[in-house]
Order: sequence, then C-alpha cells, then structure tokens
Amino acid sequence: MGLSLLDGAIIFVYLAGVTVAGTLIAGRQKTSREFFLGGRQLAWWAVGLSLVAGETSTLTFISIPGLAYTSDMRFLQLAFGYVIGRLLVSVLFIPSYYRGDLETAYDFLGKRFGLSLRRFTSMVFLLTRVLASGVRLFATAIPVHLISGFSYATCIILIGGATIIYTSLGGLKAVVAMDVVQLVVYLGGAVVSMALILHSLPHGWQDVTAIAVHDGVNKFAVLHSSSGRGVMEFLATPYTLAGGLVGGTFLSMASHGTDQLLVQRLLGCRTARDSQKALMLDAFCIVLQFAFFLLLGVCLFAFYHGASLQSLGLASSDEIFPRFIVGQLPHGLLGLLIAAVLASAMGTLSSSISSLASSTYLDIFRMPAVPAEGNERRSMRTSRVMTVFWGAALIGGAMLFTDTRNPVVELGLTIASFTYGGMLGTFLLGLFFVKTRESDAYVGFLTGCAVMTCVVLASPIDYTWHTVIGCAATIAAGCLSLGIRSLRRSRQAPSDRS
Repeated sequence: MGLSLLDGAIIFVYLAGVTVAGTLIAGRQKTSREFFLGGRQLAWWAVGLSLVAGETSTLTFISIPGLAYTSDMRFLQLAFGYVIGRLLVSVLFIPSYYRGDLETAYDFLGKRFGLSLRRFTSMVFLLTRVLASGVRLFATAIPVHLISGFSYATCIILIGGATIIYTSLGGLKAVVAMDVVQLVVYLGGAVVSMALILHSLPHGWQDVTAIAVHDGVNKFAVLHSSSGRGVMEFLATPYTLAGGLVGGTFLSMASHGTDQLLVQRLLGCRTARDSQKALMLDAFCIVLQFAFFLLLGVCLFAFYHGASLQSLGLASSDEIFPRFIVGQLPHGLLGLLIAAVLASAMGTLSSSISSLASSTYLDIFRMPAVPAEGNERRSMRTSRVMTVFWGAALIGGAMLFTDTRNPVVELGLTIASFTYGGMLGTFLLGLFFVKTRESDAYVGFLTGCAVMTCVVLASPIDYTWHTVIGCAATIAAGCLSLGIRSLRRSRQAPSDRS
C-alpha cells in the first residue's frame, strides 16, 4: 500500500504545524538561560510528559509490541525498577541540584570536584550521545522507510530538518511544548491501532485472551525468575524479576540523574518540588505506556493467530507492528500512524539536540570568568548556532549508516551504556563520600568505564546488570584511591614532623 495524497497531506501538516507551533509557543527568548532551561519557569506537568516523550524513541514504539509478540509482558519488570530509580533520583539528586543552582548535570561535578572533571564528563557525554543518537536517528528511519516507502535519506532529513528548526528557534520551551503534543499523537496512533485490531476480531478482547492464554502459553505473564544455577547464568538471563528491579533502578538513576538528555528538563522547573513532581509523573506514565505497548503486542499476536515471524515473512519482531500499519490501515489513518512514528522520533531527537548544545555551551564553551549573561545577543546567537550544528551532526551521522546492517546499529544504540555506570558512580561519590577529591573521581570514573567495556564486549551478562556493575566498580575504585591517598599522607606525616 503506497501513500495517498491524503496521507502525504497529513504528514506535511503535522511537520509544518509542529515547526510553527514550537517556535510560537516558546516566544522570544533573550538569554541562554531561557533558551536552555526555559528560564526555569516550565510547568511541572509539561516537564513530566516531556520526559516520557523524550525517552520514548521510535524503537520503543516499534520494538515493545514486538517483544510481547515473541515472548510475553516480562519487560514490564524493568519498568517497575524504573519507578524505584526515579524515586531515588527525586530524593537524592534533585535537592542537591537545586541547592547548587545548577545549569547542567555536570555542573554538579564541577562544583563538587572541579572544573576539569565537569568538562571531561561533559565531553564524554557529547561523544556517547552523538554516537548513540546518530545511529538512533537512522534506526528511526527504518520503520518510516518501511511504512512510507520514502528513501532513508528522505526520512532522516524530514525528521531532522523539522526538529532542528523548532529546537533552534524555540529552545527548551519549544522542546517541552512539542513533546507534549507528540506524546498525544503517537499514543493516539497506537490506540487507534489497538481499536482496529479488536474491531477486526469476531469477539474482540475475548479472542485476544483466548489466543494469548492456551496450551501452557501465557502472553500476559509479567514475573519471571532466572533458571540459571550459577551466578553467570543468573546474570545472563534477560528480563528477570531481580534484573528488572535492581537493574531498572540503576538504569533509571543513571539516565534521569546524570544524563543531560533528561536532567536538562528537570532543571527547567521552577522549584525542586516541581521537579520531583515531574519525575514522579514520568514514572507513573512510563509504566502505563510500557504496559499499553506490550498489550498492543499481545493484540497483534491474536490478530495474526500466533503465526511465527518466519511464516509472516518477517526477519525480526520489530517488523510486526509496521507490517500491520502498512497492510491493514486505510489511507488517512496510515498518514496518522506515520505522523505518530515521526512524533516519537522527533521527541527523542529534539531532546538530544538541545542537551548536546546546552552541554557544549554551558559546560565547555562558556568561560567561568565571563558573566553568564554578559553579552546576551552573542550568547543567544552562539546557543542557536550550536543547536543547529549538533542537529546537522546527528543528521550527517545518521546518513553514514544508511548502508549498514544491524550489528553496527546495535552497537550504536548501546554505546551510551558503556559510561552509564561510571557516570552514576561518580555522582554517588560526590554525594555520599565527602572525603573524595577530583583525583579519586577520575580514577573511579575511568575504572568504571573500563570495567563496563570489558563486561559489554566480553561477557554474556544481560544489559540490565551493566549499570549496576559499572557503578559498583566506580565507587570501589574511587574509595580505593581515597584510601591509598590517605595512607600515603599518614606515612608522610611522621617524616614531616621530624
């Protein structure tokens, strides 16, 4: 089924509408603080919904239903850990961030340990985020290409171009406002899809439950434990209750407590209390969202009567939802669903562009000796130039992968996890180990990243445990460095007195 004129019109109106509305809602901004932090006047409920949209890429939109189609709803265990992690961030991190009047996540490390560590961790963030987001943008173009028939380059330019315009003109206010709109659009598209599936089945939901639960198969199952007997088998088993709760907690603490991609929004709230409310709204919505997309996958399983992927001519579970969209939706609704896919993509991309630009300008480019708003016009011009630069860099990076197969894509999508454990461990060293110094933090962070690299590349350990291991290695190395430094000082003290 090709795109009709109606489908094309819907897509065009959506892209144009988002671009224009984003810039108008943001209004005229005069300072880099307004541009990157929304003047710290953002409504908490908008920030909370923006967090949901910002962390929901097209891969989530497409992949989560596919997970339920091929297995069950065990992925939801990870979402339970996400709630715990967000609660800990709201209690442990956010009060410290607002006491220090921070501008970025890495500003905390600068005030706690020194400017050198702030710049270093910011540069690590820039490297990992641009690699991960560039490949994610290409991966986003895959379902859009399959559904619309557009070339990969066209899909990438459509998504990236519109996002760059409203992000560079409207700043964080535009990002948050359009995230709320995009959340409604992509969830609306998914709801329409589920309604069509239920309508097409003779007995609706009754058919779903009958097909999903039969002959020992239960597609609604959530709780799973590891069947492995040894420690390594236990850690290598994906989506277990322990891995979901513990791993999900640490993953959420790392992403929402140390990653500028999401921390930037939390710092845009009026008060620490508002920031905490936004994070808890995000926690509540993300569980409901994952549960809904998993149920959508179960409905797809019923729609295709439990057919295997091979019998449907599909290479992976990620293709099951796009197949339904292309094959079953009438014109008009097809355009709406493509707009929904674009919405989920643009929410993540705008977050990446804004966070990269803010970290570059506030952590690295702007010198501390210069007043933050010493030259407002130049400050705003530089902020916008950096936003456009990173947007173009992500588009260019995505173009490099248009002839690349899955292995490099998978590496790019997981590259941020190499530093998550080290970053979280370094923040925890700063929060709870008052005697640690910058040298200890450097030792801990580099050790954590090295350990994570070995674990990811040379072990079968499931990704849900990666951040836990990297965080533990970082804290252990940082404390060991502190101990060695203290021991050296104590040994030098007698000789100094003599």
